[in-house]
This record gives sequence, structure tokens and C-alpha cells, in this order.
Amino acid sequence: MFRALRPVLLLLLVAIPAVVLRVTGTHPPALASMLIFGLAVVAASFVLAWAAEAAEMDISGGLAIALLAVIAVLPEYAVDLYFAHTAGSNPEYVQYAAANMTGSNRLLLGLGWSSVVLISLYVASRRSGRTVKALVLETGYRRELGFLAVAGVIAFVIPVTGEIHIVLGLLLLAFFAYYLFKAATSEHDDEPDLIGPAATIGALPKLQRRITVTAMFLVSAGVILAAAEPFADSLVAGGHALGIDQFLLVQWLAPLASEAPEFIVALLFAWRGKGAAALGLLISAKVNQWTLLIGSLPIAYGIGGGGAALHLDGRQVEEFLLTATQTLLGLAILLNLRFPRWAAWTLLGLFAIQFAVPGQTGRYVISVIYLALAVGATIHNREHLMATILAPFRRTSAELVDAERADELVKV
Repeated sequence: MFRALRPVLLLLLVAIPAVVLRVTGTHPPALASMLIFGLAVVAASFVLAWAAEAAEMDISGGLAIALLAVIAVLPEYAVDLYFAHTAGSNPEYVQYAAANMTGSNRLLLGLGWSSVVLISLYVASRRSGRTVKALVLETGYRRELGFLAVAGVIAFVIPVTGEIHIVLGLLLLAFFAYYLFKAATSEHDDEPDLIGPAATIGALPKLQRRITVTAMFLVSAGVILAAAEPFADSLVAGGHALGIDQFLLVQWLAPLASEAPEFIVALLFAWRGKGAAALGLLISAKVNQWTLLIGSLPIAYGIGGGGAALHLDGRQVEEFLLTATQTLLGLAILLNLRFPRWAAWTLLGLFAIQFAVPGQTGRYVISVIYLALAVGATIHNREHLMATILAPFRRTSAELVDAERADELVKV
């Protein structure tokens, strides 16, 4: 038992200084605070991710996959919702809510998707002894892409109107609830494929495993909630102390800290030859970001004392536009459920170029490039477009079986 929990306990030891500072109300200098609370968020994120994976032993079906993706990005949500809530009483924080969301979103697709595909193709080529040019997904992933397509297109309302209205937020949250419902009724009968500490914990006897997983959830969530506020504030203060744009620090450093476990799990899956499962996890996380995360922002903003809409300035509008067009390109590439090597390099290259082309003009130019490539890929894969868009609203195999049984009972 202790051997199984050794990595968990070591990570929780890393988080103790942050918890002590939070409980005692001590406020160290900005840079020290950024390091201490940032490490606590990373450590708790790993524990949370391991607990979510081990929980797959007791949660069957597609719901386990969806919940794993939700739980894996909870640390990011804690930071982002804190920024949105604080913005209700302090308008200066509005930009940071948008910064964290757009940064994490582009990081997930530009770096996460492309890295998983490239590693998967390398492993497949090495094992087969021939060049594998594309990662192929099963047809079941079309539903996830359909949800992302609907949410991604709706998200263009944000840069067009320059705000995230609470009505849009509620619609996105309802769409996310529908996504979880569809995931719960889908058929995923494969045994969980756990790795690392999650596999060790998952192998524990049922009662011990459930107690351990529950305790890991509670402790890691407590650490994240305790560290999220000071970590977020330290990013703003640390940027000022270092002479670095606070917007950029919030946009990239916070998501890197909170999404590191998710990335590592996906990359390990890819390295083990489970490229489709790795990419599927990141697609689910992307759906969560475009529905649950964006939908929650105006609600947190309103609870914090703001109005019915989270208003964005010019910089945030261009960031949302860049993020939305990047999402369109990722979707257009995957319409035929194939992710070619050239597409992965293209997404990775465009993600890297944005750091070399600062300013508003550069953002709009890259957005146009994303959009043009997305239109071209959509035309090329046009025969799969309607099937993808309609996939979330079609009956799953399990639902069709239930309907047939109901019909038979009525006839009898």
C-alpha cells in the first residue's frame, strides 16, 4: 500500500510549503510565491490526474473518458475562474481570464495534438519497419469532433461581439451537460490501459483503491483551491517585478503548470503505441475548454460583481479569433479521422511562429493563414463534414439497442 502511494506522498510533500503559507496568511515576494504555489499546482495536478486514471477501474463506459478529460484540466479551471471572478470587482483582471483560456487552448492543440501525432507516427514507423504517414482514429471519435465543431463555430460569436455573454455561457454549459450524457450512453468496453502510478493504484483491492482514489481527489483538489489564488496573483506581480508582460505570463506559464500532467499522460500513451487514445484524451479536453470553461467564465464574472457579459478589449478579441481559427484548422484536418504527419508539423510550426510575430497585425495574419488552411482542408474532406456536425445528435449504438428492445416489448 505504502509503495503504491510513494509517488503521491512525495508530490504532496512538494505542496506542503504552499499550504502552510496559505493557512498562515504569509505573503512571500512575488517570484518566490510564483515558484512555491506554482510547484504546488503542478504537484497536485499530477496527483489529480493519477486519481482520475485509476478511477477508470470503477467507472465504465465513455463517461470515464469524458470525466478524465474534465478532471485533468481542473487546475487550469481553478486559475481561470479565479481571474474571471476577481474581474467582477477589478476590471484589470478581465484580460487575464481571457489570456489563460486562449493560451491553454492553443497550447493544447498547437503543441499537444501535434506532439502526440508525431510521436505516435514515429513509434508506429519504428515498430512496422516502414513509414507511417498518418494517425487514424476510430469512427467513435467522430462524436467528439462533432461536439468540438459545434462549440468551436459558436465560439466565433465572442470575437464578433467582443464579449462573453451569460446567455452564451449557459448555452455552452447545457451543451457540455449534453456531451456528458452522450458520453455516458456510448459504448466503450475496452479495459482501462493505465500506466505508472495510476496502474499501481488501480491494481489495489477494490475497497483500498476506492478509498485511496477518493482521498487523492479530495487532497489534491484542496491543494489546488488553496494555491490557485496566490499563484494567479503572483503571476501578475511577478511579471511586473521581472519587467515581463503579465498577460503573456498568465497566458503561457499558468497553462503549462496546470496542463503538464495531462500532456505527460498523453505523450506516454503515444510512446506506448496508443496514439489514438492519447489524441482522443486531448480532443475531449478541447471540448471541455470550449464548453465548460468558456461557459463558466461569465458566470464567475457575474458572481464576482460584474455584469451579464464579460467584455473584451481589442487584444483579447484578437487572441480569441486566433484561438478559434486554430481550432477550425484542427477540426478540418480530422474530418476524415486521419491526422497526417504534414498537418502535425503545420500546426506545430504555426504555434511556434506566433511567438516570433508579436502584435495585433501578426495575430490577424496568422488567423487568416489558419482560416485559409481550414477552408482548404474542409473542401478536401467535405464528404465527412455533415456526418461530423450531426454526430453529436445521432443515437449511439447503446441507445439504438435500448430502442429496439422497447419496440419489442410494445409489440408483445
